[in-house]
Amino acid sequence: MEGVIVNKSEMIDQIAKSADLSKAAAGRALDATIAAVKTSLKKGGMVTLVGFGTFYVGKRAARTGRNPRTGASIKIKSAKVPKFRAGKGLKDAVN
Repeated sequence: MEGVIVNKSEMIDQIAKSADLSKAAAGRALDATIAAVKTSLKKGGMVTLVGFGTFYVGKRAARTGRNPRTGASIKIKSAKVPKFRAGKGLKDAVN
């Protein structure tokens, strides 16, 4: 089964319809939500939306990789990476 891809403008349309808002207001609300999540994660925090899931920052250890062009070994630095853990409500909705 092929999934349906939803882009940002389609998401804004859905929000506008569901919340009875103008598309402009829905766009601002979505942008504000995304900005709030980014700000919290940047500060090392976690964002939990009960029934939906949790956004958090994970750590990826330093490792050795390969340059695909030359085959030479390269060192890849450790990094912080954004992660998402789905909540029970989202898991139940999908299944």
